[in-house]
Amino acid sequence: MAQINSNHRRTAIIGLPFDENSSYLRGAAEAPPLIREALYSDAGHMWTENEFDLRAESALTDAGDVEDRPGADVNSRIELAISNLLERNLLPIALGGDQAVTVPIVRAVAKKYPRLNILHFDAHSDIYDEFQGNRYSHACPFARIMEENLAQRLVQVGIRTLNGHQREQIKRFGVEVVEMKDWRDDLFFEFDAPVYISFDMDGLDPAFAPGVSHREPGGLSTRQALDVIQKLKGQVIGADIVEFNPRVDVLNMTAAVCAKLCKEIAGKMLAGA
Repeated sequence: MAQINSNHRRTAIIGLPFDENSSYLRGAAEAPPLIREALYSDAGHMWTENEFDLRAESALTDAGDVEDRPGADVNSRIELAISNLLERNLLPIALGGDQAVTVPIVRAVAKKYPRLNILHFDAHSDIYDEFQGNRYSHACPFARIMEENLAQRLVQVGIRTLNGHQREQIKRFGVEVVEMKDWRDDLFFEFDAPVYISFDMDGLDPAFAPGVSHREPGGLSTRQALDVIQKLKGQVIGADIVEFNPRVDVLNMTAAVCAKLCKEIAGKMLAGA
């Protein structure tokens, strides 16, 4: 298992402005600059709740955006960009974009951490075999990830939209699912290998994050989600924050929540296991 020296942990944000695999509504591609604006806003500061100053030298760098180029394979470009960060011993936090970007990110991360665990926050399991004829839809990434054996363990929390096919897929791949109907605030998660966090913003109740394309009432509060991240036992080595759609946000509320999640995930990464 790859290990990170506790004295040399550094994090990096990278924007992935892609939503061509979205269904229903587009707009998630516009999220990265708005998350950055909220993150660096003078309305707050860059200290995390676990007492890291992200403005300190090398604590958090900005790797810019992966640009979309006509004729270029987006997945390959994303995978290469994440691989480059990992080679520099940077712990990536990807700002999406839709959930489809998770597949190439995890392909890169799994090469460095072959015993990878994934903690996935979402209203949806995103594990369809195909959706509307598209096997790379944002409704399918975790089917592709598990088919390719990129993760030894997948834990999904906040789920509240399962249908029959999804339940079959969950059983097929041995996914651990905590549905919201079974939620308890004393739940915590322990991992014995590196952890990748994938955070779909509709995992939160729309009262806390209205700027999403697929609002599903009955989700996590921002505090509940932060508690899960902060209480997690394990070494967090990468993350994505996806499915924020600025076109349907209210007073930049969701952008602010994305920025908060980014800060606290970075703090967890810097703290180590």
